[in-house]
Amino acid sequence: MRRIVTDDLDALLDILPLHVREPLYHQPDHSELLEVILDLGRLPEARFPHRELVLNSKEVNQSDIDYVVSGIGEFTGDNRAGINHTLHRISAIRNRNGYIIGLTCRVGRAVFGTVKMIQDLIESDKNVLLLGRPGIGKTTMLREVARVLADDFKKRVIVIDTSNEIAGDGNIPHPAIGHARRMQVAAPAEQHAVMIEAVENHMPEVIIIDEIGTELEAQAARTIAERGVQLVGTAHGNTLENLIMNPTLSDLIGGIQTVTLGDEEARRRHTQKSILERKAPPTFGVVVEIVDYYRVTVHPDVTEAVDALLHGQSPKAEVRWMDEDGEVKREAITSPLIWESKEEKQQEKTLRFYLFGANRSRLEQIAREGRKELKIAADFKQADIFLTTLSYYRRKPQKIRDAEALGI
Repeated sequence: MRRIVTDDLDALLDILPLHVREPLYHQPDHSELLEVILDLGRLPEARFPHRELVLNSKEVNQSDIDYVVSGIGEFTGDNRAGINHTLHRISAIRNRNGYIIGLTCRVGRAVFGTVKMIQDLIESDKNVLLLGRPGIGKTTMLREVARVLADDFKKRVIVIDTSNEIAGDGNIPHPAIGHARRMQVAAPAEQHAVMIEAVENHMPEVIIIDEIGTELEAQAARTIAERGVQLVGTAHGNTLENLIMNPTLSDLIGGIQTVTLGDEEARRRHTQKSILERKAPPTFGVVVEIVDYYRVTVHPDVTEAVDALLHGQSPKAEVRWMDEDGEVKREAITSPLIWESKEEKQQEKTLRFYLFGANRSRLEQIAREGRKELKIAADFKQADIFLTTLSYYRRKPQKIRDAEALGI
């Protein structure tokens, strides 16, 4: 599949010392460079999608780091800086005295064509949250979302650009965001305030936010959504299940609370008395898990998906990918639960327990509450699980040692 990529790679390479820059030009895949690592007293490294490369045998010294710092803008409170009119990002590592002793020079790219897989979702005016591991392309996709909504759909789009990573360094936004407007943030801790300011002062139809990571930002996102402004953002976490278990960010998908049921209600539901439930409607109605540049997993109804997960069920989702011809393909799936092992997914079986000093009635009660079947084995060699108490285990009698030797 053909992608159009704009990366201004030469602008990043030009700020590097000569002994770091030259080996990069000799690499056949130097156009796929992800980042260059310069750590004081260590060999310079380059990272590519599928490999890492030591650039030469000369250790990085303080003058090399000073050379790079002199060619870029000032570092902000989050120790990030950029190069004017580019999307590149330079991040600093400081010692206890505040001196820079390491740099990560990351290549920023504008990739056109990635948003096609989710274009119908952003057209629908729904709030969309992008998830994925670092470097997978969340910000790249967010950048194109801003351009498509502003240029193709003529919407009033404002980008909240905390680290100047979406629209690049300098006062003029990078052309990759099209006609979308950009609001810079003086310090990362002020991102939530700038989000609210954008809505109150500039009448946007769409707000683009990168890296929602604090409780205040999650609350600001909910406030914006309640005012009828479309939100498209990213958050830390690979999957929807990660958000559910994150106490800071779970508010983005409705928040989680523990509810205690009465005896009769617990019996009616065939469940325990204490259960987890969603507190409120989710801020983001759609969650997109980015697997790679050409594949995503979509949860089109977050309310339904979260409720299913909390009730111990597998939520329905949709895998989308782009084929070699650039066509979007789709397949409905059932997402595996994060707390289920592969063995549990492949084979449901009755577990056999061998009890060594453990309370049998308590185990049977737990099995009834969890609606699980179990059997008590007379011989530990026939058991799947050897259950004992901590005091017995510490004494390590022969039977426990034999069970461990068998791998039970």
